[in-house]
Amino acid sequence: MPLTPMQARLSYDQYREFCELARQKNVIFYYVGYFSQNIVTAMSEAVRLRLEQSGTAGPTRRRLFSSFVEMAQNIIHYSADALTPPQQQEHELRHGSVCIGVDDEGRHFLLCANPIVAEQAQTLRARLQTLREMTLDEIKASYRESLRAETAADSKGAGLGFLTVARDASEPLEFEFQASEDPAVAMFFLKTTI
Repeated sequence: MPLTPMQARLSYDQYREFCELARQKNVIFYYVGYFSQNIVTAMSEAVRLRLEQSGTAGPTRRRLFSSFVEMAQNIIHYSADALTPPQQQEHELRHGSVCIGVDDEGRHFLLCANPIVAEQAQTLRARLQTLREMTLDEIKASYRESLRAETAADSKGAGLGFLTVARDASEPLEFEFQASEDPAVAMFFLKTTI
């Protein structure tokens, strides 16, 4: 059913407001919706081109891109809002959001959010707090050690995601968990500054 002229006008006005707010907040890239490997591949190309277009320095681009891929993979593997069954390990389709921008001090940041099974919050909190307290040398050593170690039973990857993001960050990772209407689900927010 086509939009009425009034609905179309409101939609256009809302779009303009969103674009203006994104410009004011220095948002380079933003996506909210379902993530899959194919969607992440397409977004990766858009992110790569957008970072090149914005004049971002090569080393910063590489760290942003690497962290973006890891954060998107985290959503694909662990978001509690899925269109595919939880036990499905391939062709997963899970909901979340990712934002790349520049803060007031000219540093790039990545922010991702997705719902998680509430029981996972304590484990994630402990893992992320440990990373926050590690030095860069300790993070790099842990990364190398993880490359040689066997993948944990509860991990859907090699367990390198948070280590990669922490290694590429210029500051300790920021994170938060918020309760949702469903007590079995919590919202997970992760921010890294490059």
